[in-house]
Amino acid sequence: MIRVLLADDQPLIRAGYRMILDSEPDIEIVAEAVDGREAVDLARAQRADVILMDIRMPVMDGIEATRRIAADDDLAGVRVLVLTTFENDDNVMLAVRAGASGFLGKGVGPDELINAVRVVASGDALLSPKATRGLLDHLLTQPEAGPPPAALDDLTQREREVLVLVAHGLTNDEIAERLFLSPLTAKTHVNRAMAKLRVRDRAQLVVVAYQSGLVRPGSPRTQ
Repeated sequence: MIRVLLADDQPLIRAGYRMILDSEPDIEIVAEAVDGREAVDLARAQRADVILMDIRMPVMDGIEATRRIAADDDLAGVRVLVLTTFENDDNVMLAVRAGASGFLGKGVGPDELINAVRVVASGDALLSPKATRGLLDHLLTQPEAGPPPAALDDLTQREREVLVLVAHGLTNDEIAERLFLSPLTAKTHVNRAMAKLRVRDRAQLVVVAYQSGLVRPGSPRTQ
């Protein structure tokens, strides 16, 4: 069962999410928060698997709430899926840097929302096509220092190959098929790369891959 916490200051929005997600046999809404501070408190109290997080909320916004949740070692298994009407480049980058595992516009349909919750709960990252374009555009137009060279040097050749494929948006199953591995082995390589690069999830792996220069726009899916 996927335990979900809803964090949005608009009751109608929360009611809509609840109606959609409660209809699924493998998803359970465990709590609702009306601001970011309450979302952090309920994340600690309820141990939800996925938090649907709005960005613009009173008291504490969703970005800061996400940052606090991601920084809490006791909440390492909690995944944040940001949903917002403000799907712009800055919000995407801020959400990913704060530790969000997914980013969707509030205009998504019910099936997309349900799938997003399942994808994020499984440990994968999920960005809408618009959010993905925004993230990559930001990385290309506003380059920043990547990880120290030694961080990438710690990766094995196979882990580097896997990192490249993650940056191109491939799932564990697709990586396994391309590299002739089992899905479990592919997932193990992804997890080891995250541990060595000290990032929380796949979304942040994408940032590392581009900012370090390991992956460049238009590059093939091999390295």
